[in-house]
Amino acid sequence: MDVIRTPDERFENLPGYPFEPHWVSLDSGDGSTLRMHYVDEGPRDGAVIVLLHGEPTWSYLYRTMIPPLVEAGYRVLAPDLIGFGKSDKPAAIADYTYQRHVDWVTSWLDTLGVDGITLFGQDWGSLIGLRIAGEQPERFARIVISNGFLPTAHHGTPLAFRAWRAFARWTPVFPAGRLVQGATVTKVGPDVRAAYDAPFPSSKYQAGARAFPRLVPTDADNVAVPANRAAWEALGRFERPFLAIFGRNDPILGKGDGPLIAHVPGAQGQPHDRIRGGHFIQEDAGPELARRMIAW
Repeated sequence: MDVIRTPDERFENLPGYPFEPHWVSLDSGDGSTLRMHYVDEGPRDGAVIVLLHGEPTWSYLYRTMIPPLVEAGYRVLAPDLIGFGKSDKPAAIADYTYQRHVDWVTSWLDTLGVDGITLFGQDWGSLIGLRIAGEQPERFARIVISNGFLPTAHHGTPLAFRAWRAFARWTPVFPAGRLVQGATVTKVGPDVRAAYDAPFPSSKYQAGARAFPRLVPTDADNVAVPANRAAWEALGRFERPFLAIFGRNDPILGKGDGPLIAHVPGAQGQPHDRIRGGHFIQEDAGPELARRMIAW
């Protein structure tokens, strides 16, 4: 596995992101080692909140949620998935699989030795987080999902997603900052767009971002489907609190909360809502999401 690493100077003086870096070493899946970056803020004895991002973002997406959660007394952990942010980036699209992403995040949790977790997952953060929660429900005290789901190939694929998958595969330019702007309802300034571009100095760093759409198991014969269906079945027995706060302006997942609320026992009677926000709801409404989590 050929692994590359974004130069540190790309991350200097990013607006609203003063957090100290932390690192763990993980098995890549082929015997080599990958370095995974994460934010670790708040008291070490505080209840743990894990914030999982999706594509093509990184922990920067959570910069407005982390401070109020820390102020409320929580220990907040926000990793950069392998291939994103400050984490190492395997250079070939074939290096990325759904299972490897699940294994990498699981190994990160094992290394930190945390439990009693409140999970917040969005986009691929939910695809990975819900899979782990289904396989290891004992690790999680609560789950919050925004604009996310767990694909089991039981339902059709929205046209908007098929278009996105084709774009990610074939477009010669994959501008992360502009993609974030296109999937929000508020203006994303040029300095913030540049922060989303920071992990990707050139196209050779973008294999992970380009890989994600084609890894979504939309067909029943996909290798990830059996494990996802088993996790989905297990989530049907998850009785701990489960909350869905979705962005009603997300054309792909804005109405994806219904199956989760209907399926997960812990979702019953919770203050679910659809609020003003696009796909990257953290960018549109980060402080509001943090406020709702704290109140919940």
